[in-house]
Amino acid sequence: MEIGLFFENLRIALKAIRTNLLRTILTILIIAFGIMALVGILTAIDSIKSSLTESFSLMGANTFTIESRSTRFHGGDRGRRINYEFISYRQAQEFRERFKLPATVSIHTTASGSAIVKYRSYKSNPNVTVVGADENYLLTAGYEIGKGRNFSIGDIATNQNVVIIGSEVERTAFAKNENPLNKFISVGSGRYRVIGVLESRGSSMGMGSDRVCFIPYTNVRQYFSRSQMSYSLNVRPDRSEMLDICSSEAEGIFRLVRNLSARDKNDFSITKSDALSQMLIENLRFVALAATIVGLITLMGAVIGLMNIMLVSVTERTREIGTRKAMGAKSVMIRRQFLYEAVVIGQLGGAVGILLGIIIGNIVSLSIGSRFIIPWAWIILGVVLCFIVGLVSGYFPAVKASKLDPIIALHYE
Repeated sequence: MEIGLFFENLRIALKAIRTNLLRTILTILIIAFGIMALVGILTAIDSIKSSLTESFSLMGANTFTIESRSTRFHGGDRGRRINYEFISYRQAQEFRERFKLPATVSIHTTASGSAIVKYRSYKSNPNVTVVGADENYLLTAGYEIGKGRNFSIGDIATNQNVVIIGSEVERTAFAKNENPLNKFISVGSGRYRVIGVLESRGSSMGMGSDRVCFIPYTNVRQYFSRSQMSYSLNVRPDRSEMLDICSSEAEGIFRLVRNLSARDKNDFSITKSDALSQMLIENLRFVALAATIVGLITLMGAVIGLMNIMLVSVTERTREIGTRKAMGAKSVMIRRQFLYEAVVIGQLGGAVGILLGIIIGNIVSLSIGSRFIIPWAWIILGVVLCFIVGLVSGYFPAVKASKLDPIIALHYE
């Protein structure tokens, strides 16, 4: 019985919607705009979050980096002391020897951010990044070998003139289908044999991660030497759940390496691989908040518009209501009919808004190279919000309609 009444009320609601088609379409568009703004922006934000997480995971998942800080002065009982900003070659080596937890430790340094690569008649722009690395660096930094091999322990220990190049360097320096392996190229003032080519990682956050050359960090001291060259350390625990424990242990060991007393502050920084992405994702919360406010304000306008349409509908259908009451329709049935009508209009507006929001959000997603996203959580939120809009907008007109006196209603013109 209840199911039959439900479908009967739904049929009457759809008939009333078709009767006032223009006003209904305008109301649907108002609701759709609010839902579109909400779902579209939140879908785009989810896409950006996914892209950020993926981009920074390429920089070495479950890894932390020990780097130098700026020069600091500290006071103490023995007077003033200075902690130099650079991490020396000796300190990097000592840390690796003293760190005993199950983890992979790599040493690296930026030799140049504006090196020139030469091969035969080819000469690159001075925009190639040269990194001095050891045999563990590719693993801890999230790189993979596409052709050839990684550095060996022997390459590092004997200071070999070998290089691993990025895919962009291979593409620009070597002719199509030419195998770069075992070819000799000039990087800065040194001549190196190519032993490997990296898998492409693309450009991330404006950085050309394929426009790089890796050479043994021991070799950097010969061809890219400068005073106070600073080294960095990447540490990748064997188990991801050990990340916090390893970073705490690394901090204590490196304080000993730097000869810091208990009163001295750290003159180095430990940065986890996902720290920057988490910071950026946190900032996206403000964008999400702004989108929510815009969507809710628009939906408030939709509530007012829909309520106005329903009140006009009650006035226009006064004789119809009187006729139904005279034929035995109860007040609860009249109230349900108008509530159903308001809810159906709200859901139609929500459906249009959700569809447009998904399209707009995924246009942003595809434009930044992310995947297609179906935001189920925001779809459910949109449906619920539109249901609430329908109830709030339709309740007062429905109550007004249900309280009409059938005698007065029948005489209404």
